[in-house]
Amino acid sequence: MKTLDLSALLRENPYPGRGILLGRSPNGRYSVIAYFIMGRSENSRNRVFVETPDGIRTQAFDPTRMTDPSLIIYAPVRVFGTSTIVTNGDQTDTIREGLAAGKNLFEALRSRTFEPDEPNYTPRISGVMEGSGNYTLSILKSADGSPASCRRNYFSYERPLAGQGHFIHTYQGDGDPLPSFEGEPEQVSIPYDTPQELAERMWAALNPENKVSLFVRYYDHKTGGWESVILSKHEKKGSAEA
Repeated sequence: MKTLDLSALLRENPYPGRGILLGRSPNGRYSVIAYFIMGRSENSRNRVFVETPDGIRTQAFDPTRMTDPSLIIYAPVRVFGTSTIVTNGDQTDTIREGLAAGKNLFEALRSRTFEPDEPNYTPRISGVMEGSGNYTLSILKSADGSPASCRRNYFSYERPLAGQGHFIHTYQGDGDPLPSFEGEPEQVSIPYDTPQELAERMWAALNPENKVSLFVRYYDHKTGGWESVILSKHEKKGSAEA
């Protein structure tokens, strides 16, 4: 599979929707996790990422302008043991509960399908980064826009290569209805050894009108700690260590 330039992919796509990147830093020391949200409506754009004890959650930037919190207010990132869960919806909690019950990602998501936002039927994308550095990405999507069938795809990556990652997003691009992501997660290069560098490059490449917020975390395999960066259209936050 060809390794692609992540910044170029983001620049060329005005609306990938929500996206997950998992991979390894060039020096091999860090597991890389990134998640971003975009929006076309005022309701979707009225959001920021807020840090929680084990990850982040979305929150209304201006609560007086929030019209419908369903599907847009959730915890995209949570930690369970040595694993980090990242998703584009409340299936984050479903996966965490499943892992706590001894299930794997496939088993945990059996109760979930794509989002009920007709006519888009937005895919549910999810990822689990293990403490070992191995990771799995999944997408649950409609059958070419038909809600009559759910297609479940899982992609596992063992001993990931340094400087490489895999990127999955909800939409192929803009449209009406929005076209669901197709194929395998895109293999991309990760040429940055710090979360600040990756965050700044991704943020600069995302469509300026549609981007809303971005979260990047580097997990240090030597210390067991992590460093996170949050960038938002409404406000910017520095890095946080744990």
